[in-house]
Amino acid sequence: MGTNRKIEIMDTTLRDGEQTSGVSFLPSEKLQIAKLLLEELKVDRIEVASARVSEGEMEGVKKITQWASEKGYLDKVEVLAFVDTPASIDWMVEAGAKVMNLLTKGSLNHLTHQLKKTPEQHFEDIQKCVKYARSKGITVNVYLEDWSNGMQNSMDYTMELINFLNEIRVRRIMLPDTLGLLHPREVSHFVRLIKSEFPDCHFDFHAHNDYDLSVANVLEAIYNGIDGIHTTVNGLGERAGNAPLESVIAVLKDFTDFRIGLNENKIYRVSKLVEQFSGQHIPANKPVVGENVFTQTAGIHADGDNKKNLYFNDLLPERFGRQRKYALGKTSGKANILKNLQELGISLEPDELTKVTQKIIELGDKKERVTTEDLPYIISDVLQNNSITKDIFIEGYHMTHSKGLKPTVQLKMSIHGKSFEEHSSGDGQYDAFMRALVKIYKSQGLQLPKLTDYHVSIPPGGKTDAFVETVITWDYGKIFKTKGLDSDQTVAAMMATEKMLNIIDKMDNNVSGKSKFQELKNQNPEQDKENFYGNEYSTTAR
Repeated sequence: MGTNRKIEIMDTTLRDGEQTSGVSFLPSEKLQIAKLLLEELKVDRIEVASARVSEGEMEGVKKITQWASEKGYLDKVEVLAFVDTPASIDWMVEAGAKVMNLLTKGSLNHLTHQLKKTPEQHFEDIQKCVKYARSKGITVNVYLEDWSNGMQNSMDYTMELINFLNEIRVRRIMLPDTLGLLHPREVSHFVRLIKSEFPDCHFDFHAHNDYDLSVANVLEAIYNGIDGIHTTVNGLGERAGNAPLESVIAVLKDFTDFRIGLNENKIYRVSKLVEQFSGQHIPANKPVVGENVFTQTAGIHADGDNKKNLYFNDLLPERFGRQRKYALGKTSGKANILKNLQELGISLEPDELTKVTQKIIELGDKKERVTTEDLPYIISDVLQNNSITKDIFIEGYHMTHSKGLKPTVQLKMSIHGKSFEEHSSGDGQYDAFMRALVKIYKSQGLQLPKLTDYHVSIPPGGKTDAFVETVITWDYGKIFKTKGLDSDQTVAAMMATEKMLNIIDKMDNNVSGKSKFQELKNQNPEQDKENFYGNEYSTTAR
């Protein structure tokens, strides 16, 4: 292969990455990630959503396309669409998107058993969809869903589909290993076969990581002529995830002569922000972006580094915007808010910047220092707060924690302008808080969600005065997460719970047109307290 060949990188964190269980980006978070990917990291293209999913998805795409149009990036913003002429295309037009990634059936198995159509019928539907998209000024790329299985078990059909797409001149043909079932030798064989048959077509490869082979398969695809690669930040994606952007960049830079236009020293920033927005924490030993991968612990390693860098390799931390560390981590100075936001590559809207600044000042009253590591936590907390109407809030509380006595909480809640007050004891301060809250809701005949997971973290390198982020997962017929941020762990959990109360209040509003508090405030049925919340929290949140 010629050394001047450029490999396109299409990042699908905002679409395929969002299919990670429990991940749902807010529209404002989607816009921030899109900005970082295109302006800071400089990926070639981004896939930002699936058409027709939800109103929230529409809002997120509109935010991105409006910004991208102003910046001249609109041709780099792509949306997954379906062969459902004209529904998906009309959705894209309304959202302002100009590039469609059309999902077609790349295997006879999917075509026969899911669509229950013949190849001729499917090709006719695709042609109709492509024609309509072009009439609306939309560029068309095409996914061959289940392509890898198609090449293994129905190659004649899959090659026929590629030939058809070549004849109608779609912009790119995208080859997903949908189930992550290929090994590198198969990738090498299938890509070489297709490129030799269709040398003038642009082909993308979309790897999944079910066997932990996604990066190896990407490398084989590139060696054998593939034109573009799909990735996600931190390897987000359903099941075992997709090919991680950070690893793909490092491998292409160090093991091939092909050109990629990415700015690799921005990877860590983007990775950390996606970690916070997604709630999916990066393993400490994850290559390139894990907290420990540039930390030397053993004394002999530190000694060797002082003697001609004996334990260094080409993966120098400075390449990725990081620094080499030695146990026990690094020290941080006082943070300047605007300077550190700029260093993170974050450009917030004026009202968001004001609220982030106010939050930092508020938290600074409780903690002497605000560090760069704190900022993604604070921004994530502020953006989630912006999306939640606050009709229910904690008006006041008094907590005690004494040796030999159970913790107690005196709690005052404001709910739709009405004050409620209760006290309770519990196995921990948060347990006592929840029991007092249950009493308030029980008095109104209302049920709280079940707490299914409770996660506490502090910024990397945090000290004893570090901020605490608490992420709680709730089950209210729908699984959702809320975050709280404070220098006190119990208060952070209470803030996350307060957000939950407003979310379920809004859910109930959407169903009935009025709050359940308004419907049931005069009722007082006797119910078993254990029906109001799961026991799980009381063993994990003490």
